[in-house]
Amino acid sequence: MDFDDQMRRYFGVTDPASATPEAMAAGMERLSVEFGLETDPGRRFAMWALMHILGNAPDLDVAFPDPGERDAARNFMDMLDQIASGLPQG
Repeated sequence: MDFDDQMRRYFGVTDPASATPEAMAAGMERLSVEFGLETDPGRRFAMWALMHILGNAPDLDVAFPDPGERDAARNFMDMLDQIASGLPQG
């Protein structure tokens, strides 16, 4: 489950900037529902990561009952912060 596949599945586009606000709202709703129903840890993590990138992820304690999965999510968030802090501003 890669980023482009997830974007196509939930939003109908591969570039979030090209999605209409309506498509983004509907896609976030579908993504949230499927996240709540998903039982595979890897797929759940990929869905949560996309929601996090798009600014609509549930809190870690809600999303991941397993402490190891919460730690992995924190590491992912830290990695994204490090990448963002290394990008030129402007």
